[in-house]
Amino acid sequence: MSRSELVNFMAEDAGLTKADAARALEALEKGVKAGLKESGKVTITGFCTFATKQKEATTGRNPKTGETVQIAARTAVTIKAGSKLKEALN
Repeated sequence: MSRSELVNFMAEDAGLTKADAARALEALEKGVKAGLKESGKVTITGFCTFATKQKEATTGRNPKTGETVQIAARTAVTIKAGSKLKEALN
């Protein structure tokens, strides 16, 4: 499902205009980003948990040339499905 399809679904399901649904989706995105920056974890009970994980710097290899390259340390995001989401899919 693409972003526009999700906005259309949200608008129909919640009885919103597409513009309101798009603003609601954007607010959710901003809230998750802010929560991850602030505390490193955002939980939507039953749906999913977003968390940050620190990745250390490592050495990789360019597959095209075989040359070794340094991969910088970074913060990655992990997403763990909640119980209601798992039940809906199984």
